[in-house]
Amino acid sequence: MITDPTIIRIGDAVQLNHEGDRAAARVLFAELWDEIGGERGDPLHRCTLAHAMADAQDDVHQELLWDQRALDAADQLTDERVAQAGVPLSVTGLYPSLHLNLSECYRRLGDLASARDHLRRAKERIDILADDEYGRMIRNGMAEIAERLR
Repeated sequence: MITDPTIIRIGDAVQLNHEGDRAAARVLFAELWDEIGGERGDPLHRCTLAHAMADAQDDVHQELLWDQRALDAADQLTDERVAQAGVPLSVTGLYPSLHLNLSECYRRLGDLASARDHLRRAKERIDILADDEYGRMIRNGMAEIAERLR
């Protein structure tokens, strides 16, 4: 169970985005980004927030920027920090989704080589995910992007 108050607040902004209030979600994400110290903040908070903020963007260039921030932050994470926050994934388990999102951004921007590279990187780590709802969602997303890249 997630116990980190910042992660919980990020979840509130994610909920706003899922309910269709993208503008309000972006405002809350931006406030949280400032609160956590932006690029100098806790890597778990940066990764989680940037990954979610990317989904709230209307412009693919901004989405890519946030997805890149999430990946950069993940590279600084430890399993101990993730577990401390109550997040039910290992750091390795974060990468398939991060690379999947980057792949889709690059595809939409027409950079098919980068899109294929990130899809390949997602596939390299997909086996870490269980055959549960989350794992199936990521696997289905990978199959969809692979089809779009053909």
